[in-house]
Amino acid sequence: MDGKMLARLGPVVFIAIALTVTAIEMARKDEPSAPRPAPALQPSADPLRESLRRCQQLGEAAVSDPDCLATWAESRDRFLGRNEAR
Repeated sequence: MDGKMLARLGPVVFIAIALTVTAIEMARKDEPSAPRPAPALQPSADPLRESLRRCQQLGEAAVSDPDCLATWAESRDRFLGRNEAR
């Protein structure tokens, strides 16, 4: 092998080693770690949410229910960031 051939072979060997090391490192990161426990579902403590669910279950009858109308108004105010003391 002459000097020209070694000069061309050096970078090719370097790139091959770099690709091999990268592939090995990527394979290590893909190994599954210990599974995390799923967060426990907690019942909602928000009375507005419970009231909204009740109105949802009423269906069309909720349109004439004064409690549902008040619940929807409160939900709108909360969503829009309005405070109670307008």
